Amino acid sequence: MRIILNGYTGRMGKMVQEAVERTDGFEIVSSAAVNGTENDVLHTHESLDNVSEEADVVIDFSNHLGTKDLMDFCVKHELPVVVCTTGQSEEEKTMIAEASASIPVFFSANMSLGIAVLSDLVKRAAALFPNADIEIVEMHHNQKLDVPSGTALMLAESIKEVRSDAVYNIGRHENGKRDAKEIGIHSLRMGNEVGTHTVYIRTGSECLTLTHEAESRAVFADGALKAAGYLLQQKPGLYTMKDLVGVE
Repeated sequence: MRIILNGYTGRMGKMVQEAVERTDGFEIVSSAAVNGTENDVLHTHESLDNVSEEADVVIDFSNHLGTKDLMDFCVKHELPVVVCTTGQSEEEKTMIAEASASIPVFFSANMSLGIAVLSDLVKRAAALFPNADIEIVEMHHNQKLDVPSGTALMLAESIKEVRSDAVYNIGRHENGKRDAKEIGIHSLRMGNEVGTHTVYIRTGSECLTLTHEAESRAVFADGALKAAGYLLQQKPGLYTMKDLVGVE
C-alpha cells in the first residue's frame, strides 16, 4: 500500500514511519509538512500542493487547522484519507463529512483499537446503570494542545447515545451540587504521559472503573495503518474505529 504521510515531522509522523518499516505491505511514497523541506530522494514536501507521487491512501497526523487543504487535496485526487488529528471545530468537522460523500474518510479521535473497545464498554455500562454518576478523567503529556482530549469527548458521546439528556461539565470549577444529568470531564497534563482515560460509573452502592492506558505512541501509528488497510476496501463514506472493530 502506497501512503502519503501528512505531518511527517511531528512526533506521530515519525511513529508512522517506524510502523511502516516494521510492517509488510506498506510504503510511504510521499510526505508533507508545513515545516518540512523539499527533498527529491525522500519525496518530502512543504505542503500537499507540491505532492505529485501516486498513492493509495493519505494518513494525516498534522494539525486540524489544515483540514480544508487536506480534504480539498484528497477529493481532487480521489484518495481515501485517515484523519488522525483532533481538536477540529464544528466547521472543520463539516468539511470532513462533506468530503466523505466523495471519498472514503476514516475519522477517529483515537486510533487505538483498545479505546474503541472501551467506548463500547462504557456505552453498555451507562445503559445498565441509568442513574449512576459518571465522570471521565483523561491524562496526557504537558505539551498536548486540546482540552479535553478528543478521546474523552468520544467516550462522553458514547454515553450520550444511551443518555440523550446528558450534559457535559468540562473541568468543573464552580461551587454547587452535581447535576444528575451531567457527565464530568476532567483533564490532567503532566510529564510525558502518552494517554490514560478512566471512566468512573458510581451508583452509590458500587463503582465500576474502566481504564485504558496507552503505553506507547506506537499503538496510534499501528491503528492508523490498520485503518488505512480497512479504508481501501470501502466505498465513499465516513468511518470510525467502531466500524473497524465491529462494535455498535
